[in-house]
Amino acid sequence: MTTRLRGSLRNAVLAALAATTTALALATPASAQPGAVEYVNLGDSFSAGSGVFPTAPGQPLQCWQSERNFAHIVAAELNYRLTDVSCGGAKTEDFYAPQYSGTRAQLDALSPSTELVTVMIGGNNNNTFGGAMASCIAAAATNPGAHNPCQARYGDSLTEPVVSRTYPALVRALDDIHARAPYAHIVIVGYPWLLPPSGGCFPQPIAPGDVPYLRDLQATLNDAVRRAAAETGTTFVDTAAVSEGRDSCQPVGQRWIEPMLFATQPVPVHPNADGEQALAREVLSAIENN
Repeated sequence: MTTRLRGSLRNAVLAALAATTTALALATPASAQPGAVEYVNLGDSFSAGSGVFPTAPGQPLQCWQSERNFAHIVAAELNYRLTDVSCGGAKTEDFYAPQYSGTRAQLDALSPSTELVTVMIGGNNNNTFGGAMASCIAAAATNPGAHNPCQARYGDSLTEPVVSRTYPALVRALDDIHARAPYAHIVIVGYPWLLPPSGGCFPQPIAPGDVPYLRDLQATLNDAVRRAAAETGTTFVDTAAVSEGRDSCQPVGQRWIEPMLFATQPVPVHPNADGEQALAREVLSAIENN
């Protein structure tokens, strides 16, 4: 066989291999190619991992988005391509309009090519978390020694907006996520426990009787998230059981939520690095089992 003929055969074989490789790549869904799954994370400070360092590069500083939030952990574990528009302080209304200068409506990150969406949202609607904590801390400060001054003052007025306004807002938001990303697996994550079922809660400056009162408020919110997920065909990740005994009243090393006082990070009453890792584990389990 001449050198020229051998070279022609070699070129023909290489061309055939290249054509076969191209055909296989075109026939392979994008989701099966490493790093090709389009993953979008939406939501508030719990989703953003606000307070957990380091902050994510290229993100608006006001959002306090962490490079170690659960979405970044999930994306790294699965080798997915992540677009993370979660932002501290976000409400469902920020899905539809820019929250800050330099941000965009969170829903604008979605498209028909999106294959996975995760979201935590609802805690800032009606100022549920921040407003309730501030109200109960103030009630304890102005009524020293009282057992449940916050509950005595506010009664059902803190939970009522969750049922009447937050729930329908969650349903609308999830419906719109499905509409924007019609082929995606959509996962909404419930909030981990911030407080224990009962008892004192040092270093949280809350009266002992108001600890179960605030926990009931959070249970009402998580139930609204769960019901909205069921209403819209969305996967719900319940973090209540796994976070029991990991609340903000537990010692350093055991807690997943930092307290109002003596927090080890700049954003208190939010998940620490261990908490974001725990959220990631639950989300990964939900993805693998659905």
